[in-house]
Amino acid sequence: MLINVLRVFHIVGLAGISAVVLAGAGGAERWGGLMLVSGLGIVALDAWANPLYFRQAKGLGTLLKIALVGLLALWEPGRLPLFWFVLAFSVALSHAPGRYRHRQLF
Repeated sequence: MLINVLRVFHIVGLAGISAVVLAGAGGAERWGGLMLVSGLGIVALDAWANPLYFRQAKGLGTLLKIALVGLLALWEPGRLPLFWFVLAFSVALSHAPGRYRHRQLF
């Protein structure tokens, strides 16, 4: 149940960040904070439930997404294409078959 609540808040934060990036809306800190807190909660629960999480494609992909979102915040000229890349990468990773998401990379 907790994981589902965190996912809902994460998607709400994504909607807010999307409005900031695509429409120039305000509240980047608020929406970004909501995404960060909910995302860290999701990662913590996933890693707790699966000790191999950070050795698998899903966990390493999540670390890459965090780094790319940090770059998105710092690199304003590349913000829009990076936003679309991170969004597409996130969807592809989240909806990939389990045999790919859970593949142990090392």
